Amino acid sequence: MTNPHDHHPPQAGVSGHSTKQAYTERSERSETIREAYSRMQHDTKGKASTEFMKNLKNQLRLLFWETTAGCNLECIHCRRLDVSKEIAKDDLTTEESFAFIDSLAETQRPILVLSGGEPLFRPDIFEIARHAIECGLTVALATNGTLIDERLAKKIFDTRIQRVSISIDGADAKTHDNFRKLPGSFEMAIRGINHLTRLGMEVQINCTIAKHNVEQLKDLYELALRLNAVAMHIFMLVPVGCGVQIAEDQMLPAQKYEESLNLFYDLSKNAKIQTKATCAPHYFRIMRQRAKQEGITVSPTTHGMAAMTKGCLAGTAVCFVSHKGEVFPCGYLPVNAGNVKTQSFAEIWNDSKVFHNLRNADLLEGKCGICEYKKVCEGCRARAFYQSGNYLAEEPYCIYEPKIAHGS
Repeated sequence: MTNPHDHHPPQAGVSGHSTKQAYTERSERSETIREAYSRMQHDTKGKASTEFMKNLKNQLRLLFWETTAGCNLECIHCRRLDVSKEIAKDDLTTEESFAFIDSLAETQRPILVLSGGEPLFRPDIFEIARHAIECGLTVALATNGTLIDERLAKKIFDTRIQRVSISIDGADAKTHDNFRKLPGSFEMAIRGINHLTRLGMEVQINCTIAKHNVEQLKDLYELALRLNAVAMHIFMLVPVGCGVQIAEDQMLPAQKYEESLNLFYDLSKNAKIQTKATCAPHYFRIMRQRAKQEGITVSPTTHGMAAMTKGCLAGTAVCFVSHKGEVFPCGYLPVNAGNVKTQSFAEIWNDSKVFHNLRNADLLEGKCGICEYKKVCEGCRARAFYQSGNYLAEEPYCIYEPKIAHGS
């Protein structure tokens, strides 16, 4: 853990040059994911996408910000142990939020995902979104969808939020509602999705995959198609927060984990919508194994954006900022790297020892350390931490045995 430094992040409008100037300077140094994909989507050799995946300059590509701990649901898999039915007193204030966004925008150009809790609980969430967009950031909203009526959908659209991700954790109401602990939440989420898609909003379906719904994976994909979603992202359950309490009951055995990711690979080949496996680093090993069997080169032409990314991105291309301003490698790895209330974001991102460790694949231990796929997988650092207390230890939910372990 790094110690807070004596100075504070720059305040909105107080830095040595304007936000617009900072954005212009920054845009010359970095490229968004969409820009990169647009540039290389017809690349069949995969060399450019491999270089982008390596991310040797540690460009931050996704920042998940827990804008509030407040939420109207109490889902059994939630990473939080202290879900509140109202806005938390220690959420970043509007002023602190603007200062954080300014500090972020002056140094990086990620997609900023406004999450929670339930971000729509915050009365100033649209002010925050507009400020981030004015600073040149791409803004997405991660919500459970239950609060989105026709009026709110129009407000999201008018704010120019680029994409809304909504969690659907069952292909039917019973499965989803049991997991979300709110009767009717499935139908409310579906209504929210429909309000958004009718306006032409990009909607992404997020699914937490565990024992309760693993047999519905194909049905969930078909549901995403029927809902006119542009993407489906699956999240393999991580035993952190409330997830610890249900780990024994809901965590998939390693073999089932492998089978599910192979099925997801089969579904991805339909290429009807974007697909991404998150908190599932093994997928990027499986993708390459399957492509080799099929005689296919992994490239944006054959595998879309999945060819441009890798497994665990915690602290390398992704990070998480809590509602209190704490910075973590991801939302499931509770190892503190700093706090945006007391440090500039650039200082945390560039200088944190935690992040430096995660950016060096040679520090990985156990079979992850000797695996030939470690630079495209890296194992889930959060699951390693859960199992051993060491975020550099080997991934505990992986059946693959590295070739070197067998002398081959």
